[in-house]
Amino acid sequence: MSRRLPTSIGWVLAIAVAAGFCALGSWQLGRAQHKRAMLAHVAQVLRERQPLPLAAAAQHERAQTFDWSAGRGRFAAGAAVLLDNQVRDGQPGVRVYRPFLPADGGPALLVELGWQPLRGDRTLPVVAPLPGSHRVAGLLAPPPSPGLIRAAPAMQADGDLLAVALQPAALAAPLKLPGLAPRVLKLDPALPIGYPRDLDVLPNTLPPERHLGYAVQWFGLALAVLATAAVLTRRRRGAAREKMGA
Repeated sequence: MSRRLPTSIGWVLAIAVAAGFCALGSWQLGRAQHKRAMLAHVAQVLRERQPLPLAAAAQHERAQTFDWSAGRGRFAAGAAVLLDNQVRDGQPGVRVYRPFLPADGGPALLVELGWQPLRGDRTLPVVAPLPGSHRVAGLLAPPPSPGLIRAAPAMQADGDLLAVALQPAALAAPLKLPGLAPRVLKLDPALPIGYPRDLDVLPNTLPPERHLGYAVQWFGLALAVLATAAVLTRRRRGAAREKMGA
């Protein structure tokens, strides 16, 4: 014969599960608030467009923030970096980066040149070199979030690097550079070099509205658990009263 859990233990379990769901909902709310604040900051930077020197990319204390930056220099000869698993308008592709050497002698930084599609056989695009001196401008930003993936970049037959996570510190050695700035430059789409691109700082990630939607779902599950516990408790008490009156 099966034995039912005492009501008190059932409520302890229900409250514990509901608390876990509420914690997940609170985390999603926090992510939504963080991303809204980030987007507001980026919008202000793009409105003002007060350029900092490219050397600002190397300021570790600002590694997680956004600034407009501009300067002259040259793109390093050799390998480009192709960031895999990048979707644009529903089509899979890669984001193309090249190291840029500022003319003022500051540290090299990765410049995002834009997005290129992948064919069905996953043949990688050929990235043309960019010789000579260039003036670049764009949004200094933290590299795209690597998520849970931590894998070394794979060198391709043409020498380019295919990466699933953009980690400047780990890319410096394969690119034969003494170091790379912790921030990347998202190149101004108006400049006549590179590939199709934008200044979206949340590509391939959840926008604030999605986080808010998930938060509502988690809080709804917490409420459903407590409501189910209340209904079961009421039924159990009603059955007990009927049994006593029989």
